[in-house]
Amino acid sequence: MNARVAILASLVTATLPVASHAQPSAKDSTVVILLGTGMPVPNPRTQGPSTAILYGKRLFLFDAGSGVVRQMSAAHLSTAQIESLFLTHLHSDHILGVPDVIFTSWVFGRSAPLKLYGPAGTSRMTEHFIAAFAEDIRARTEGLEGAIRNGYRVRARDIRAGIVYDSAGVRIRAIPTPHNVGIPAFAYRIDTPDRSVVISGDTGPSDVLLTWARGVDVLVHEVVNMSRIDGRFPGGADIKTYMRTAHTPVEKLAQIAARTNPRVLVLTHIVPAGTSEPDMIKGIQAAGYRGRVAFGHDLDRF
Repeated sequence: MNARVAILASLVTATLPVASHAQPSAKDSTVVILLGTGMPVPNPRTQGPSTAILYGKRLFLFDAGSGVVRQMSAAHLSTAQIESLFLTHLHSDHILGVPDVIFTSWVFGRSAPLKLYGPAGTSRMTEHFIAAFAEDIRARTEGLEGAIRNGYRVRARDIRAGIVYDSAGVRIRAIPTPHNVGIPAFAYRIDTPDRSVVISGDTGPSDVLLTWARGVDVLVHEVVNMSRIDGRFPGGADIKTYMRTAHTPVEKLAQIAARTNPRVLVLTHIVPAGTSEPDMIKGIQAAGYRGRVAFGHDLDRF
């Protein structure tokens, strides 16, 4: 690693102080915005996975798939509003937009370090992102743009299960979930003064969310329609085996929703692409869940 890259990488820290913000206003309310509901298969109708929680003017991002910053613009959100970014896991479709969040927010005025939380490997990944953009950083700071020096900095933290954020009325808990064997993944529960939200991230079927999702206002959960899954990955692995263990089939999600009874179940990361909205909802209802179900579309608000 050359000297310049080493200096840049050193600006990514593994410790993160608790944020300090003004006390919540009685007028503040919480909105869940689906910035991207897609999955790895490229689909021009869905961007990469990302969910925004907007409490008053405070913005919390969960995952940053491809197109995240442009989707923020479409949702009339500013990168200047981002209080923190949380990653559920480090699969490429959930993190391709992380450099976009880092560098676009800097180019358009961010001067304070971006706060980034994620599973083991997040800090090291972020160091590599900063190093990869060394020439861009040099050009913008030393050229005619006169970009804010050190404004691209990130305070990245590898987190463990438990409360990972607690500031001015917003509490966020990381919940370990089963996704890929040996690779850490988290769901998140977000509690604000007026609402509770759980975001599943990618997860295989399990009872892990039953405690934390019970009675929440919004449960944003991935789902896979196994009846439309067949074939093998390019590397030869069986797709069905992977999907039924690393993701949550319709029937399993219906059981989770029936036992947790959220005010609204929001489907996201819907596999496969092109799944019929009525068929998916009917499938969940047929499997025993009678509560409110919303088929998530990019830029939907709840």
